Formats: sequence, structure tokens, C-alpha cells
Amino acid sequence: MRLGRIKLGEFNEAQIGAALAASFLLFNVIFWAYPFVWLVILSFSDWRFFDVPTFSGARNIVAVLGDLEFWRSLWNVMRFLIYYVPIVLACSLAFAFGLKHIGRGKVFIALCFLLAHISSGVAYSLVFEKIFSSTGPLNSFLLEWFGFTIPWLSSPTMAMLSISLVVTWKFVGYYGLILYSGLAAIPPEIYDAAKLDNTKPLKRLFRITLPMINAQLVMVLVFAITVAFGIFTEPYMMTGGGPMESTNMPMLVIYETAFNRLQPGRAALMAIIIAIISYAVLKLMRKVLEKNVELV
Repeated sequence: MRLGRIKLGEFNEAQIGAALAASFLLFNVIFWAYPFVWLVILSFSDWRFFDVPTFSGARNIVAVLGDLEFWRSLWNVMRFLIYYVPIVLACSLAFAFGLKHIGRGKVFIALCFLLAHISSGVAYSLVFEKIFSSTGPLNSFLLEWFGFTIPWLSSPTMAMLSISLVVTWKFVGYYGLILYSGLAAIPPEIYDAAKLDNTKPLKRLFRITLPMINAQLVMVLVFAITVAFGIFTEPYMMTGGGPMESTNMPMLVIYETAFNRLQPGRAALMAIIIAIISYAVLKLMRKVLEKNVELV
């Protein structure tokens, strides 16, 4: 009788495990596999949302490969990364170091920085658009105290920098906490030994700290590159892709192609190309920068 109860219990556990696994698989089939298959089919189809999709062969491929606006948007991703990566890494490292040396109120400060990460993209984009406008408070301050203004959103170069600053404001707390977790895991004995050897602070930074948080740095870079290829709200709300298409990012081109030009097939193919390119960039970055750091 006792043996029968044990077998019955094991059978119930097996049923529960199978049900949980089946629900997970069903979720992935509905919300990942089906949309992915439909995306691939759509990329080889001619469709206008209201009619029946028809097979178009390689016409979408030829059209996308010859779309200069699409390739300029990919170049804008590289321009964005040139601004964004150094700024967000420097600010995140500064936040992580500051958080490490704070005694009381550490959790409160971290939560304050994380508020930006969970804020509405539309809301803060509208706020920063007003701040960076030609007659906004930032230019009014510069004009009153220094006698000049900066074309934050009207210059092709400054517009991309302005968007990079806004995205940095959003993610600096999140990235900083990731780097802080790496800093907190470094044994203090390593720094004590370095001080005994009269190692300068800058040398300790590049020879001890940064190599020891390599995993966290790579993770932040992965997130930053992912954000660069998928950014939409900030350039759409602040500049609309201008001026002179200098902030026209791939997601804006996909949106315009799908919903303004009514060419979702080409937009689907653009999405696949962007996914492949971003994956290749991430793999290359990890291969170059990722290192295994072990304490012995």
C-alpha cells in the first residue's frame, strides 16, 4: 500500500512536470516560432495588409539591397554606437564606483537611478525634446551665462549626440548596477596587495578592476549594441529621423516601410537582415573582448 502511494506520488509529479514543460513549449510555439515562420514567409511575399499574400520571389531582396535609406540607417547605428558606448560605459562605471563607496542610502540611490529605466519612453522623449530645443531651458541657460547656443536637435552631428545622451540617462542606472555587482565580487585582498606594491590608482584600474569585471563589461556592451539596433522611441519622438536623415534608425525605416509605404514584406526582410547583422556584431565583440577570469 505504501509502495503504491509512492508510485502514485511520482506519477503525479511526472504529470505536473510534463504539464509545465508543455505549457512552456506551447508558449514558445505561439509567441516565438509562429511569428518567426510568418516573418520568413512574409519576407518573400507581396502583401498590402488587406489582400492575400502572394509569392514575390527575390523582388523584396533586390528592393531592400538597393534601398539606400535602409543602409544609411545601418550606418547611423554605427554613428550612434560611437557616441553611446563611451558615454554610457564611463557614466555607468562612475555610478558603480560611487555606489561602492556610499555607506548609507545605497538602495535608495540605486532605485532613483533605476526610475529612468522604467520610465515611459514617449514621456521622457517629449521632455528632453523641450529641454534640447533651440529656445529650451538648456540653450536659454547657455545663452544667458556664456553667450552662445548649441543646435542640439537641428544639427546632424549634435542630434545623434543628443539622442545618445538621452538613452544614456535611461540606462546608466541599470548598467551601473551590473558593473557594481562585478566590483562587489572583487576580493579586497587583491587591492591590498597592489597597494603594498605601490601600484598607482590608474594602473590598478586597468590591471585589476577592469579585467576582473570583464564579464559585466561584456554584458553591458551586449545590451548597448542590442539597444542601438532596436532603438525607436527616442529618434521617432525627438527628431523624426532628421535632420537630413542623420538619426533615421533601422526601426524607423522598418516602421515607415511597413505602415506608410504598405510594404510589410520588405519590412520583414529588413528585420531579418538587421537581426543577422546585430548577431554577427555581438559574436565578433564577444570573441574579441570576452575573457575568462579566474581567482586562484
